[in-house]
Amino acid sequence: MSYTYDANYPSIDDLRYRAMRKIPKFAFEYLDGGCNEDINLDKNTREIREVELIPQYLTKHHRSEMKTELFGQVYDAPFGISPVGLQGLMWPKAPEILAKAAHKHNVPFILSTVTTMDIERASELTEGKVWFQLYHPAEDRLRDDVIKRAAAAECPVLVLLADVPTFGFRPRDIRNGLAMPPRMTFRNIRQMMTRPEWALRTLINGQPEFKTLKPYMPKGLDMKQLGQYMNQTFSGRLNEEKIAPIRDMWKGKIVLKGVASEQDTETAIKLGLDGVIVSNHGGRQLDAGQSAIHPLKGIAQKYKDQIKVMMDSGVRSGPDIARTLASGADFAFLGRTFMYSVAALGARGGDHAIGLLKTQLQQVMEQICCEEVKDFPRFLAKD
Repeated sequence: MSYTYDANYPSIDDLRYRAMRKIPKFAFEYLDGGCNEDINLDKNTREIREVELIPQYLTKHHRSEMKTELFGQVYDAPFGISPVGLQGLMWPKAPEILAKAAHKHNVPFILSTVTTMDIERASELTEGKVWFQLYHPAEDRLRDDVIKRAAAAECPVLVLLADVPTFGFRPRDIRNGLAMPPRMTFRNIRQMMTRPEWALRTLINGQPEFKTLKPYMPKGLDMKQLGQYMNQTFSGRLNEEKIAPIRDMWKGKIVLKGVASEQDTETAIKLGLDGVIVSNHGGRQLDAGQSAIHPLKGIAQKYKDQIKVMMDSGVRSGPDIARTLASGADFAFLGRTFMYSVAALGARGGDHAIGLLKTQLQQVMEQICCEEVKDFPRFLAKD
């Protein structure tokens, strides 16, 4: 089976390089960077790529099938699009482009609370199939209203973000004025002027806004007031007492994202959650932490029969998806790969990335003689 992608950009590195050339440096560094010294950012993908698969060439092989069931929905591939904040800063209408592509290709798209498209528009573009990631608000009133909106939009899965109890220390963003409160410097203005397509499209589409949060924000905030508002509005630190009422309120599936330990997985199971996404926020929160693939193997081995185990962070390519699934994940999510593609190719970026990833993953499955996604762990080289 063949999938369509732009042959001029046959690798994720091609997309990353083109994205770097098309968008302002401050936007690219927000997308591309980690925190502190970027140690965990680099470790994420490096340690995924230490995972090896063993082909079984003489096994009778009929065909390789990527379709995967997750929470009662059969998806066309075992990967989806991770939530990313401020997507419209990196490329205008980026979340709309990705939501449309995800729906077209029948893979899940997760909308972040702090991206630049609201829940209602995301639901419209995906016909009620968008997953919604909740940054936990400090006030119950705001929490309840956002959850009610997600329910009214028929989101099948609510994703609770656990790994941002405090904002990561990101030197690039601080230098570029993208910390809260953000600032616009002469250097940033000069960068925008050297990226005319990005600047023109941003001018046409308007300044990026936190669309889901817009109804709750006072009008006329300047940048400093916006930063103060965001800090006062969100309390990212989750615990059992905060999750329990959400479980009671939400009738659909609930997934805990940002799990990095067996202890938190056990708590998720005790609270009756339906899945966990093993993740370290793409290496953007704790530079001294483990890579995402490191705890995945133990969590999947111990708890996979009790809860759905997924992973993001460091997954960039089709072979990376294969390595993640072989290590025990039921499903993989990717963030930067999709944003590189949209920044590089604009409206074509979502279709290209999905087509490229499907092509790469299909090739790996056929090469190792893996017929179904659930069989990937059989091909894992043991340590």
